[in-house]
Amino acid sequence: MNYNTRIELELVAAKGRRSALGMVQAVRSGHLGGSLSVMDILTVLYFDKMRVDPANPHDANRDRCVLSKGHCTPAMYSILAMRGFFPVEDLSTFRNIDSYLSGHVEMTKVPGVDMSAGSLGQGLSAALGMALAARIDGLDYRVYAICGDGEIQEGQIWEAVQMAAHYGVSNLTAFVDNNRIQLDGFTDRIGGPSKTVDKFRAFGWNAIEIDGHDVGEIAAAIDAAAGVRTVPTAIIANTVKGRGVDFMENNPKWHGGTPNDEEFASAFAQIDARISHLEGLKQSVAYKTAVSKGAN
Repeated sequence: MNYNTRIELELVAAKGRRSALGMVQAVRSGHLGGSLSVMDILTVLYFDKMRVDPANPHDANRDRCVLSKGHCTPAMYSILAMRGFFPVEDLSTFRNIDSYLSGHVEMTKVPGVDMSAGSLGQGLSAALGMALAARIDGLDYRVYAICGDGEIQEGQIWEAVQMAAHYGVSNLTAFVDNNRIQLDGFTDRIGGPSKTVDKFRAFGWNAIEIDGHDVGEIAAAIDAAAGVRTVPTAIIANTVKGRGVDFMENNPKWHGGTPNDEEFASAFAQIDARISHLEGLKQSVAYKTAVSKGAN
């Protein structure tokens, strides 16, 4: 990944984190920790890799993304809005009773959402069905499912994993947002040591482990998955719950907790500093040189 693309994607992710904070602040409700951890993955998918058209969100041959951890709408809606699927201004209505932007992703209401979710453990099965449908229909789209590391304790996940390997559904890629925290605490304490990469490989999947906050590693893993023609791929993305806000990072409290006014002010200040830093890099000689070389 070249320098300017990296900066552009990191800036989108930072702005997405700021947007997520604003959504939750406005309604004093929402899941921030997992939204902040998954933001870089969604950014790379929607702004660099997925074949989607906001003007035609139901294109039969579009790539699909199933947010199986469907409560992380502050991340998903922020990215969809910035990508142009609906007005950014509508994010201020998040979780309002008369808004179409509910607390869990809703495919019949929100443009760009490919599958409704909320009951954990079901999204990978839906993604598998979509990927198989592409084969039946003779289409070449790819399907991505984003699961939480706590969510994959659900048995239905492994039923889908087994079937996907059995049928060689190579156009299916599952991301595991491996932030090591679920609702009630740390995943290793609740469900035992995960060994997630080994589990997927044991079921016959191609499995890749990456830094889930490095946009270059995320992009490279997606490309590697597309090059595998016989089995599905799992990308185990090691992330930090609450990424970008120091008092939220690695703290189970912020799975669904809402900051107070002082905490919100601190969070916004940290994210704004990150945005300012990245915007400064865009003005740098290195960035301008990279853009100039690309133009030539």
